Amino acid sequence: MINNYNDFIAELLKSGFSGVVAGKDDGVFSLFRYGWGAEEESGIQWHTDDPDTDPWQWRIRVLDEHDDIAYSKVFFRKAGYITKEWYPYFLAARREGMEFEDEYSNGTLSYYSKRIYEAIVENGRLSLQDLKRVAGFKREDNFKVENALTELQMKMYLTICEIGYKVSQKGEKYGFSYTVFGTTESFWGDDVFDSAANIDTNEAVDKITERIITLNPSVHRNKITKFIRGV
Repeated sequence: MINNYNDFIAELLKSGFSGVVAGKDDGVFSLFRYGWGAEEESGIQWHTDDPDTDPWQWRIRVLDEHDDIAYSKVFFRKAGYITKEWYPYFLAARREGMEFEDEYSNGTLSYYSKRIYEAIVENGRLSLQDLKRVAGFKREDNFKVENALTELQMKMYLTICEIGYKVSQKGEKYGFSYTVFGTTESFWGDDVFDSAANIDTNEAVDKITERIITLNPSVHRNKITKFIRGV
């Protein structure tokens, strides 16, 4: 049972990945649930701002404190965690050795995704607000921008690098949090991508499938492929 942040990190590093589900279990694998009755299962308490027991704060701590765990929209277009050990397998399964331009030429990535990706490649890590400004997006583009950002995270071209807050002159956080995006290459460095290059797509799918069944023997088999491949 996960009662605090340290419990979560220990179990995540063992499992290798975890969804963050809203309400009912997604049928694949998550270390904890979010929604009515979830708090009764453990000592966690959502949206209390307690960094030790509030899973909503854990995503910030993971990005601040760990270089071996990624947090982003990677499962069913929703947020999830993947450790450095398992990230190469998901890369091999989702990108299949292709680069961004290959997929854009094939029509599997949108024009909005291209504008976003190129803006981040050219300018480095960007908050959503800065990204919209740099890429020249307008308010009426918001829906397509959000969809494209999710698409790029699901295809593992972008990942969340930081979740921050504005800070007052007194050093106090204020306002709503903001998300900073970067390329997966800038987040992980060469090691993860070198490992992924040596993994066949089918091998990756088989490896992750085996892991999922170990973690959740009652898994809904029809969801496994979508969980792994992101489509």
